[in-house]
Amino acid sequence: MFQGASSLALDTKGRLSVPTRHRDVLSATASSQLTITKHPHGCLMIFPRNEWEKFRERIASLPMQAQWWKRIFLGNAMDVDMDATGRVLVSPELRQAAGISKDAVLLGMGSYFELWDAATYAAQEAEQMKGEMPDVFRDFSF
Repeated sequence: MFQGASSLALDTKGRLSVPTRHRDVLSATASSQLTITKHPHGCLMIFPRNEWEKFRERIASLPMQAQWWKRIFLGNAMDVDMDATGRVLVSPELRQAAGISKDAVLLGMGSYFELWDAATYAAQEAEQMKGEMPDVFRDFSF
């Protein structure tokens, strides 16, 4: 399970350096193989390959009414390998889709990561913090 936030800077080739605390887990559980795709909230999702395969099967089995969402998730997915130094290349197409040029935030979201443009994430988080919490948290105890 992945959790926590990391501020990252993509290099000039569009590579991100996976935080050390996640590298060993990704090497052991996914053989350093990842899949990156679009998220409907404007960020990217990064899955260990084994988790991606589960997600892909769920998406692929959706009915025809979800065809556009299949295209968004599956049609934009790119398989990548983490190199020996823990770097992952994020394609120009996916970087552009998420508005990521250099500064980014990597969020552990359980079985996958979200990769956000740092400024976009900060603005969206601030906006959410101003509003009411969703009803699902009404009976949630902190």
